[in-house]
Amino acid sequence: MPEQRLIDLEMRLSYQEAALETLSSEIARQSRLIEQLQLTMKRIAERMPDSPEGAARGSLSDELPPHY
Repeated sequence: MPEQRLIDLEMRLSYQEAALETLSSEIARQSRLIEQLQLTMKRIAERMPDSPEGAARGSLSDELPPHY
C-alpha cells in the first residue's frame, strides 16, 4: 500500500510540474504581448494631437483638408 501511495504522489508531482511549465510559458507569452501592445499604444498616442506626446505636432484644426 505505501508503494501505491508513493506512485500516486509521484504522478501528482509530475502533473503539477507540467502544469507549472505550461503556466510559466503562458505568462511569458502574455508578457511579450503586453510589451508589444504598450509600444503600439505609445506609437498611436504620439500620433494623436490631443495627447502630450502629439501636442507638438499641432491640432487637426490647424491642417487644411486635402481638397484645398
